[in-house]
Amino acid sequence: MTATAPLRIVAVSAGLSRPSSTRLLADRLAAATRERLAAGQDGDVEIRVIELRDLAVDIANHLVTGFPPVALREAIDVVTEADGLIAVTPVFTASYSGLFKSFFDLIDPAALTGTPVLIAATGGTARHSLVLEHALRPLFAYLRAVTVPTSVYAASEDWGSSGDEHTEGLPSRIRRAGGELASAVLGPAVSGASRTVGPDDGEDGVVPFEQQLADLRLG
Repeated sequence: MTATAPLRIVAVSAGLSRPSSTRLLADRLAAATRERLAAGQDGDVEIRVIELRDLAVDIANHLVTGFPPVALREAIDVVTEADGLIAVTPVFTASYSGLFKSFFDLIDPAALTGTPVLIAATGGTARHSLVLEHALRPLFAYLRAVTVPTSVYAASEDWGSSGDEHTEGLPSRIRRAGGELASAVLGPAVSGASRTVGPDDGEDGVVPFEQQLADLRLG
């Protein structure tokens, strides 16, 4: 019997300090994704975390010379060959960090086509949470990746908070985002047509797009 290759989940952390809240968020998102993947299939799950802090000099050299050192080349290959990607950056000047952007500038624009991506960010204040929508999501749309619906922003006050009646706490957002990434990695058999109707679905579940078009033509 041929052994099934493990699913490869890669988390890219652009945190600069050590320890880093950005790395902590990346680790928690990876753990939530692994948990859901393990529950949804029988194969192994391989988690790899890439710390861009350790590659900063190599990234700068590659940008000016066009030749990636071995460690950077390996990191790029790991990212582009991943079954699912978690991308986490600290917020600098209301956007992703320069180190984060410089790394993804080195990725071939077609290399992440169709790859499921979970985007996340950390910052000192919740006022910068829209960076996920105005900066990170467009970046990965340009790279032709498929970002999952739930993005995760962790401000300083979010750590250790369970939320309230109006806002989900950070742990629940991490679990939801990890579940969405796991479903996207496992494919339509889990996340699409074969899913069971849940309490938030209509009686008929999801109506295929082709059927919606047909209904419009008949109307």
